[in-house]
This record gives sequence, C-alpha cells and structure tokens, in this order.
Amino acid sequence: MEDAFQTAAQWYDGTNAVRHSGTLSWDGRGGFTLAGPEAREEFDAADLRYGEIRPDQRVYHRASVPDFRLILPEDIPAGLAAQLPAKSDYGAWVDRLGLGKAVAIFGVASAAAVALFLTAPDWLGPRIPPSWERQIGEAMVGDFGGRICHTPAGDAALAKLLAKVDPAEEKVRVGVANMGMVNAVALPGGQVMLFDGLIQQADSPEELAGVLAHEVGHVRERHVMTALLRQFGLSILLAGADSGVTNSVFGLAAMGYSRDAEREADDYARARMAESDISPIGAAEFFERMAERHGDSADAPAMVGWLASHPSSGERAKAYRAAAKEDADYPPVLTEKEFAALQSMCAQDPDVEEFGFF
Repeated sequence: MEDAFQTAAQWYDGTNAVRHSGTLSWDGRGGFTLAGPEAREEFDAADLRYGEIRPDQRVYHRASVPDFRLILPEDIPAGLAAQLPAKSDYGAWVDRLGLGKAVAIFGVASAAAVALFLTAPDWLGPRIPPSWERQIGEAMVGDFGGRICHTPAGDAALAKLLAKVDPAEEKVRVGVANMGMVNAVALPGGQVMLFDGLIQQADSPEELAGVLAHEVGHVRERHVMTALLRQFGLSILLAGADSGVTNSVFGLAAMGYSRDAEREADDYARARMAESDISPIGAAEFFERMAERHGDSADAPAMVGWLASHPSSGERAKAYRAAAKEDADYPPVLTEKEFAALQSMCAQDPDVEEFGFF
C-alpha cells in the first residue's frame, strides 16, 4: 500500500469504549480498511461522514454505526484525503458551490418564483381549456339559485339586444339576475349576467347595449379567467369555486380587470355597436350620469357598482362620444315596448327567487 493512501488512525467501533490504534487504508475500490493489532474493520467510503476538527485531529463517523468514531491526524496524505468526505458547514450542495454562489442562486430563484406567481394570471388565464372554464362557471354560478328572470317578452328583447352586440355564431349566454345591484359581470364559460338594478338605472336600450357589449368583449377577449385567477388564485382550479350563491355573487361583482383589459372590452363594444349601427351616445350618457351621481372623475373612480372596477367614467364617456358618427341617424336598438319588457321582466316573473343575504 502506497503511503499516499494510508495514515495512522484511532477509532472506537461503536460497540464498547475500547479505543483501537492502527492504520486507515484506501482500497482503491470505494472502501476503507482499519487494521490494528487487535481489531480490523472494512466499510464503504459512502458510509463515512465528516464530524469535526479538533486540535491536530479530524473526526469522522459512520452513518450505519451511530457511536463509531474515527480519529485521524490533521496532516493526512493527499491521496487519502481526496477519498474522505469534505467538511460540511451548510449542506452538501451549498458547500460544493460556496455560500456566496448559493445565496445568489437562491435570490435569483426566489425572484423568478415571485415573478411567475405575479404574472401567472396573465399567461395562464387565456390558456385554460374552454371545457374547464365552463365547468368552473357552472360551479360558481349555476342558475344563480333560481334568481334568473324570465318572461317571454323580456327574453326576446334580451336576445335581440345580444344579437346586435355579439355577431358570433355561438352566442354568449346572457341573463338578468333579480338583484338590485347596479352591476354586470362576465362569467367563466361564456356567460354574462346583467343585474336588475343596472337595468333599472338605464334610461335607454342603447345604454344597456353599451354595457352588454362591454361584458361580451371581456368574454371574447378571454379576460374572465385571468381576472378570476387574480381575484381568487389557483384555488378555483385546484379546489373548485365556492358554490354559495351569495359568496359567488359578491366575489364576481368585486372582480376587477386590468385597465388594458377594460379598454380592450370597450374597444370591442364600440366596434360591435358601430357594425350594428347602434348609437354610442347612450353609453356615453350612462357613464356621465353615473359619474355625476357617484362623484366619479378622471382621477377618482367611483367605488360603487359596475363602475368600481373600471376606468374613470369621464374617460369612457369621452371615448364613446368620440365614436359617434357625425350627423348620423341611428335607429333604436329596441322598441319602447321591448325595452319596457326588459325592464319589467324580473317584476313580472312569478317564479324568480328574491335575492337575500341568508
């Protein structure tokens, strides 16, 4: 045995308090041999663990024999030292890299994880399969607990209004909820809900056309899942949404889109209204009236109802007014009778459930 691969050693075999003296030798095949006048042991190098440094000594342990201790001199031949486990201060991979590099890698990984978490709704939302989105929508909303209003005349008026702002062959599903909130929401799975409180606030069918077209725009631009993920996190995908109607309604009503998403939905609405020859002045007047009523301004969006999660009403009113054709003679989007049927459908539906908190 070359001197470079062996050294003097003392050891306790882990079974008694007898200290043995002899030599430690590397066998060249992944194992060590301890040999002395009264004892001999062989074990794999992988079984050896670094222990500690004492004055002029190094101490090692064996994973398979808890009380085993191997005591070597500080001055170990280079060939043998290369086969012994290195000193470990922080853990195997940290010691291999060095503390500075490990901290830097951890910092970069943490920043990447935070960035991934913060941006996940934007890139994950549009990629959720439509079949998943429909299931989530049904779980969250269902039939709104029987609060969807229906009358033959009201349903026909609503279908006519939808056809004007949603020219796609497969239409968005739209309903009127028997709730007094001044709100409208785009829901997962290609659904839009207008709340009766909003319909009662409208002075013309063109105002409702603007609101409905905007919510359809959110559906067509696939903003809904992005907003839901931002609002509720991945829990809606992993555990399903809360099926309680009250919780779902308020959660959806509070759901906010980014300003860019709101502008995209408004762009969609104005484009569809222009194609269907619907006056955008009605939508502009709606925003102006809401802004005046709720103190909305360009710098201070109103904190109520449909306006709470949208850009300022003043900004939107200007955009809708600017979209109007000069000297255009727009036909009414609904007749007076159809508009009245739409506004009275919740009051006229004998089977619709009243909204309550409990």
